[in-house]
Amino acid sequence: TDIGSQKDRVVTEEEWLQKWEMGNIGFHKEQGHPLLRKYLDVLLNGRSGLRIFFPLCGKAVEMKWLADMGHSVVGVEVSEQALKEFFAEQSLPYCEEPVPEISGAKKLQSTSGNISLYCCSIYDLSSSIVGKFDGVWDRGALVAVNPCDRQRYASLMITLMEKNSSYLLVTVSYDPNKHKGPPFYVPESEIKSLFG
Repeated sequence: TDIGSQKDRVVTEEEWLQKWEMGNIGFHKEQGHPLLRKYLDVLLNGRSGLRIFFPLCGKAVEMKWLADMGHSVVGVEVSEQALKEFFAEQSLPYCEEPVPEISGAKKLQSTSGNISLYCCSIYDLSSSIVGKFDGVWDRGALVAVNPCDRQRYASLMITLMEKNSSYLLVTVSYDPNKHKGPPFYVPESEIKSLFG
């Protein structure tokens, strides 16, 4: 499969932080993603009180939406600004604490306790720190991960999933020779080889 010029493209952590600082966040959806509403039943599968993971969560409004339904939400995001904007925009009080296992990391947790957002690199997380999840909403994570890191990302995600967990993944389809990404083009064949 030809992913064109994207194969070797690397977006640094600094570049992501800059996008947040400049407000260059066209990937953020103010109203939440219509596909989550459409496929919510697939994610929940008739279950309630799930632990749901939002990789590279940004300030996704769906985190509050799912928490309000009684689920416990955990997100990870490298931009502290994004996380603080989430709590401010959702009018949610929160407290902040260090994450002892990860140097320099912080956990911002809603005072109600049902939303915990980790400010660090996703690759610093492990199930021993965040536990395992019943569901994953991957709306902009796999397509934002540098192509050279996809295997590492998928392997991590698999270790964070409970046996019966549901993984909802949104990708984008386009000619990778015409756009350098992110979002990156991830062909279906690659998704199958990453996740089985």
